[in-house]
Amino acid sequence: MDINSLRAEIDSIDDRLVRLFSERMRVSAGIARYKAENNLPVYDKSREQIKLTDILNKTDADLHVYMEMLYTRIFELSRSFQESRISMWQGKESQ
Repeated sequence: MDINSLRAEIDSIDDRLVRLFSERMRVSAGIARYKAENNLPVYDKSREQIKLTDILNKTDADLHVYMEMLYTRIFELSRSFQESRISMWQGKESQ
């Protein structure tokens, strides 16, 4: 394979990642609404640890550190997005 073919493959993967991440964040908004309605905290340390362990168990050992970095950031982004949705909804309710 030449470099252009490999880059095209990466581009295709990136397109799927963008769609999947967008879908994940839409679902996170639904989780935020549920948490807000049920007075649950956004951050669930044990849930994140269980999920990370499950992900690492599905990952080749040479990628563990990178997968952990990736999912740590995904969890941070998801929490931030959930917090922003909850703040937005609370702001609308007080108006």
